[in-house]
Parts: sequence; structure tokens; C-alpha cells
Amino acid sequence: MHIAQSLAALQLDAQSATPLFRQLYETIKQSILAGKLAAGMQLPPTRELALLCGVSRQTVLNAYSQLMAEGYLSGTVGRGTFVSASLPIPSTQQAASAGRQATQPMRPLSARGQRFTGRQAQLPFHQGELRAFRIGMPGLDVFPFDVWGRLEARRWRKPPHELGYGDPAGYRPLREGLAAYLRAARGVQCTADQIIITSGSQQAVYLIAALLLAPGEQAWVEEPGYRGINASLHAAEAQVCPVGVDAEGMIVSHGMHAYPDARLVYVTPTHQLPLGVTMSLQRRLELLAWASASKAWVIEDDYDSEYRYTGPPLASLQSLDKTGCVIYVGTLSKVLFPSLRLGYIVAPPALAEAFAQGKAILDRHAPLVPQAVLTDFILEGHFSRHIKRTREVYAERRSALLQALQSQLADRLNIGVTDTGLHLPVMFRQPCDDEAVARKALDHGLEIRALSHFYNAREADIPQPRACGMLLGFAAIPPEEIRRGVDALRVLLEGFQPGKAIGSKTAQPQDRSHRLILSGIK
Repeated sequence: MHIAQSLAALQLDAQSATPLFRQLYETIKQSILAGKLAAGMQLPPTRELALLCGVSRQTVLNAYSQLMAEGYLSGTVGRGTFVSASLPIPSTQQAASAGRQATQPMRPLSARGQRFTGRQAQLPFHQGELRAFRIGMPGLDVFPFDVWGRLEARRWRKPPHELGYGDPAGYRPLREGLAAYLRAARGVQCTADQIIITSGSQQAVYLIAALLLAPGEQAWVEEPGYRGINASLHAAEAQVCPVGVDAEGMIVSHGMHAYPDARLVYVTPTHQLPLGVTMSLQRRLELLAWASASKAWVIEDDYDSEYRYTGPPLASLQSLDKTGCVIYVGTLSKVLFPSLRLGYIVAPPALAEAFAQGKAILDRHAPLVPQAVLTDFILEGHFSRHIKRTREVYAERRSALLQALQSQLADRLNIGVTDTGLHLPVMFRQPCDDEAVARKALDHGLEIRALSHFYNAREADIPQPRACGMLLGFAAIPPEEIRRGVDALRVLLEGFQPGKAIGSKTAQPQDRSHRLILSGIK
């Protein structure tokens, strides 16, 4: 009777979406595994337990039947139902001790596994509803979801024959469409055979580093720069080497002097994240000459170059490459929507097969149906029309943000380079703890990213002073929300006392280095 009463005390929720027999089954199973029901112990008859639990007998029969099928219970007609005697069930004390230990792993992560965790591997992600001034987001309110839905429905009505395991390099028609677009729009020298479809640019950079670098080999990264890429390189066991950035982009001479043995360079030449500068032609040629002489690879991340507001998009770094050292990486996250998770590598011809094989090992291939829908979206002209439309919409939103900042906060903020991309940097005129401002912004309904978030190196290790300010996204925010957001930002900053500078060399507006960074201000 003690066992029956114990089981009858179990909480079964008739309002739950989980059927009652599954609740009873799970409860008895966990009681057995925890040692509360010992091996060989007899369970109550089905009628008795049904009466005590207030459920139908069939509910108990279904639960017992499932437990017998999985080996937790045994029994025969006329003898009763028992916990299987052969189960290696721990005692109650052993089960309690195991429960206390379950919060710790059985053994620590491997050295490689530890590279995927910790501070260097922590990547922010969007949480909650859209707010001003979220970065990294295109304007979903202007995406033609009706067109996309129609194209996807058409594909499902007549599924592509490649719904088995596909080419790890990606859907061939999509690669052909991307090659034609990149040649025309970005001057990229490529064929479809050089393109590998990836699950975003993050995976692309990890794949490149894993295949091309030995553990401990050096890779230049921009400082400040996108921490997600640093995390990918760190996970691939590269030594991440911060190289300073000024008004002409990555300071190649700094990298050559500080890390002459590097074997890989990651760079965003068209629109540097977060400072927004464009790499000068002199620096581009200098980087290519050094990479060719040093037999180093260059990853060109061209993440949002479609959006340039003071002229046509600039040609890619890859278009200047004469020795095959540049690996071009792109993403559809900024042009379409991030959850699509489609990016691509344009590899030098000699590396394309190796990257495709590497992609196959990571996750076989990117999902086929989204690739097929994107192919139709490109070939039927929707892609080019969407870029044209969003370029106009984002230009309007950029203007709204610039006007609001200049009207409301010109006395507190310097506006950085603004001619490209989906966000713009602003620097505090007085030294301030920008991370504290970013945290406090959440209380005002704002989502901003502190510029100090993008720094990894000690200030003494880079030639440029740290910029102190914020990165403000505008592409996803309608103009009226942008203006309300700037009003809220003004209120926030009025109640925020300027604090200690971030680092002893924090740039002041009068510093020459700061003027260089801000040379693109209009």
C-alpha cells in the first residue's frame, strides 16, 4: 500500500498537452531510475492505481505497457507487475549523489572544446522584439515575403529531384546565379565551380581557417573588429593577431611589423566593422603585395557592400588579386534576412574541392529548398529589385538618423563614417564608459552596441587609440521610430555623467588620430 500511495501522490495534470499515460509513464520511469522504486519491487494492480490516481484503468494499462516494452517493468497475468530485477538501479543514496554531481561534466572539455567556450567564444544574438538601434538587421518590413512564399510554395508543389543528399558545394543553379551577380556587381573574378554555399559567413571563416592553418599559426584581424570572426579563428586553433585600423582601413605596416609570420588575414575592406571606413587603394595593393610575397591567404568579408549611399558599390579586393591569395566571403543575411543562414565562399580554383569536402564533413551541405527558392528569387529578377528598393529605404532611414543626431545630440556626439552599410558609428565628445551606456540603454527601450565591445587587444598593442562610442543600426527601423529612439537616447545621455576614459589613451576629439577616423563625416 505504501508504493500505491506514493504513486498516487504523483502530480498528473489533466490540462497538460502531454497525455496522462505519458505523464504516468515518465513519473514511474524516473522513480525507477532514481532508486525510489527498487529492482524486484511489485507495483500496484492497474485497477487500484487507476482509482488512487483518479484516472481510467486504460491510462494505467498504457503506461505499464510502455514501461514493459522498454524493459523497466516485467510481469505475467495473475502474478502482478514488478520493477525488472535485472536493472542496475542505484540506491537512493547513490542516486542523490549522482544528482548532485550532474551539474558538472563527467570530465572537462578537451583543449579544442575549450576554444568553443569562454569569453572569446561568446557571441551576442538578437532577443525580444525589434528596438532602435539594433545592429546587424536588415529591414524585414520591406522584404517581399509574399513573393518568397509564392516561390517556396511552387517548389514544394514540384519538389526538386535533389531532395536526397546533395552536392556539398551547394545547389548548382544557385552557384551559377551568384557567380553572374558577383561578376557584374562586385567585379569578383569567379565561376560557379569556385563557389561553396555555407551556413553563413561565420561557418565560412571557420572552414577556411580549419583547412588552411595549422594549430598556433597566426591570423591578422582588424582591431577593432567583429568578435564573431575572432571566435571562429580561435576555435580553429589559430593565434588571433590584432592589427590596428585608421581612416584608410587596416594598417598593413602594423601587421607586417608586429606579426610578420602570419599565414592568414581577415579584412573587411569595403566597410570596416565597426568604424565604417573603406580601405584605400594604396593599402589594398600593399596588403596584396605582402600576402603574395609571404604566401599568406587573405579572407575578404564583403558582408554589406550592396548598400553604399554616396556612389556605386566599390569593386572588391578580390578583383585586384593577381596571384590567387584572396578568398572572398559573402552572406545573404544582410541583403535578405539572417535566419536564412546562407553564405558563400569564392575560393581560388585550387582550393574549391578541398573546401567542398570540408563543408561535407561539417554538415553535408546547406539546406536545399532555401537554396532553390533563392535561385528562383535571383533568376526572376526579385533579388536585384529588392536590393534597389532597400537601398532607397535604407538611405531614407540613414538620413533620418543623421538629421536627428545632428539636431538633438551634436553637442555630445561626433558622427563617424556613414556612406556604407546598415549602421553608423558615433563617438562621445567626452570620455565615457560606453559599455555602461549600452547597458543602461535597455532601460530606455534602446538596443545599442558599445564600440569598446569590438576591441580585444590591450591598447598598448595597437597604434591607434581606442574609439569610445556606440554603433547604431538604422536599416531595420522606420524613420518615426528612429526619431523616437534618438529622443530616448538624448534623455539617457543627459542623465549619464561622463566617466573615466576607457583606457589611458582614449581618443579626444582634438587628437589627430581621432580626426583621421572621423575623416569621412559629411
